[in-house]
Amino acid sequence: MLTLKQISEDTEKVIKGLEKKHFAGAREAIEKVLEYDKIRRESQQKLDANKAEQNRLSKQIGGLMKEGKRDEAAKVKDKVAELKAADKALTEVMDKAQSDMTNELLDIPNIPNDKVPEGKDASSNVVIKEDVTNLPKLGDDALCHWDLLKKFNLVDFDLGVKITGAGFPVYIGKMARFQRALEAFFLDEARKAGYTEIQPPYVVNQASGYGTGQLPDKEGQMYHANVDDLYLIPTAEVPVTNLFRNEILDEKQLPLKYCAYSACFRREAGSYGKDVRGLNRLHQFDKVEIVRVDTPEHSYASWHEMLDHVEGLLKKLELPYHLLLLCGGDMSFTSSICVDFETYSAAQKRWLEVSSVSNFESYQANRLHCRFRRNDTKKIELCHTLNGSALALPRIVATIIENNQTPEGIRVPKVLVPYCGFEMLDDKM
Repeated sequence: MLTLKQISEDTEKVIKGLEKKHFAGAREAIEKVLEYDKIRRESQQKLDANKAEQNRLSKQIGGLMKEGKRDEAAKVKDKVAELKAADKALTEVMDKAQSDMTNELLDIPNIPNDKVPEGKDASSNVVIKEDVTNLPKLGDDALCHWDLLKKFNLVDFDLGVKITGAGFPVYIGKMARFQRALEAFFLDEARKAGYTEIQPPYVVNQASGYGTGQLPDKEGQMYHANVDDLYLIPTAEVPVTNLFRNEILDEKQLPLKYCAYSACFRREAGSYGKDVRGLNRLHQFDKVEIVRVDTPEHSYASWHEMLDHVEGLLKKLELPYHLLLLCGGDMSFTSSICVDFETYSAAQKRWLEVSSVSNFESYQANRLHCRFRRNDTKKIELCHTLNGSALALPRIVATIIENNQTPEGIRVPKVLVPYCGFEMLDDKM
């Protein structure tokens, strides 16, 4: 969440940043935070003054008792009792102001970096790089991936509906192996780039959800195990970043680089039509995530390294792609800056998002209490956190299938053949 220091020292910049993100009621929310903080500070000052007065009077009581002035001592004791009663009331006011302020802060998104373009929705996102070298030329008889999956008996969507419901496909034969090959390839590439692999839990507690900002913002999109009050993860970002909740790291440890493969679970409410056909939008899907924890002065160098890493994966998979710098109105609740990678799905004739790479600056770290100690000054500061998809499987699979289709099957990208053990995706086991 935003820090009080940010809000109090540069209030107008924060408000303008929130307005750039099209956060409704930005000024009112920030004014509430400042008012709660004022009440909290004033209560604390009064409480401190009361404590000091109690200490002074307590010393008087001892002196009066030694002098035998019991009646005067009793009066002072009554005054101390009054101050203690006032302490309780002041503490309640202070605690309520702190609670109200924290709750308000939890509902306020991160402010965007100055480089983020203005805009209300995806139509204002900016293409900052494009590579269509591998754009295929498909004939008029080209099939969309959902028809190809059915033709070669690679995925059964009806069985998924039977077992669970829509958005939970069953992968069959070579496609199950292909999924596994992609996961292994992505993890191996991350390891080569210096990321330590983590195998995290697929469910997290409420504190973890609040730590990375999925709660309360995306509560409606998360699957909730009510009895245990646990949430199925929407991305491995959540458990991996929470490794560092309530931790003070040494500066020499940074940047920390971790990767994780996981299944991801999202309700994805409000999606219709072509957006949900086939593998375009699922409730359960696999993804490899890369996560970094860094110092403020180095985090943007890390962010660019992450962008280069994801771009390298798309090049090796021989896919056409472009990079979109998201505008203020299309960014996530927690991100300060975000680039989406999209691959071109030749049969659908549309771009599909396959990765988002974000720098959250200190926003998540403040929620997580993730800090580091400077080597020289020993000063403790908030870390910067970053994450990116490297990569999400469903739409990568969709574009590979469509762009590499042949009458006999789907050509497997060369880099994946050693992982698969076959060169064609078809119905031959």
